[in-house]
Amino acid sequence: MKKVGKQTYKFDNPPSILECASIVGPKEAQGPLGKYFDQTLEDEFWGEKTWEKAESKIIKETVNTVISKAGIASSEIDFCFAGDLLNQCISSSFGLRELNIPFFGVFGACSTFVESMMLGAICTESVANYVLCATSSHFCSAEKQFRFPLELGNQRPQTSQWTVTGSGSCILAKNGNGPYVTTITPGKIIDMGIKDGNNMGAAMAPAFADTLISHFEDTSRNPSYYDAIISGDLGYVGKDIVIDLLASKGYNIKANYNDCRSFNFR
Repeated sequence: MKKVGKQTYKFDNPPSILECASIVGPKEAQGPLGKYFDQTLEDEFWGEKTWEKAESKIIKETVNTVISKAGIASSEIDFCFAGDLLNQCISSSFGLRELNIPFFGVFGACSTFVESMMLGAICTESVANYVLCATSSHFCSAEKQFRFPLELGNQRPQTSQWTVTGSGSCILAKNGNGPYVTTITPGKIIDMGIKDGNNMGAAMAPAFADTLISHFEDTSRNPSYYDAIISGDLGYVGKDIVIDLLASKGYNIKANYNDCRSFNFR
């Protein structure tokens, strides 16, 4: 592994994504990617009494699915990097406690899964044969955590995010046939003074834009190099900000950039 430019790292022996799995809620099932998920739920509780317990079940079953698809035993997995949006990462820690795998709790909000993959890839190239990466979130539990409990019936501004109900996971392998994690560009904290808790897209967009710019500069690549550039949960407002910030630095990303949640607000 070696440093490229100021902020990017290139793997000498790129870890392979052995397998992946995902389980999502009913709203996500109705989206353009609905047919690609391993399982979609008919309701947000999934037979549990609370949204938090439902989220914990979702990540548990998602991880069980990816291990089954990979065809390896959980005892072969060296590390688990996982996190969620709740205090003390309770969804992932409770959901994965029965796996008996060395566990690192990760919190990166919308970037948690990619952050897990970055850290997992570093471990895979250095000391591990298999690393499990996972994350989860739940719209109902996240609203209670960060905004207002749904029972209050508060009016949601158009700039509000709609947190995904679902979980994603993958297993990284030291030896595999790809796809590969070839480079990583960790992002920095960029605070431009956004104080509106209902406009998190505007708050997060500058950091995402800065990470993209750093990656392009470090690798000497242009946006057209990539088939897709995807952000996690910026919404329409944050997506437009990212496009404008990149344009100010001479990068046109309109052709192949999309945000996972922007289609939900129009």
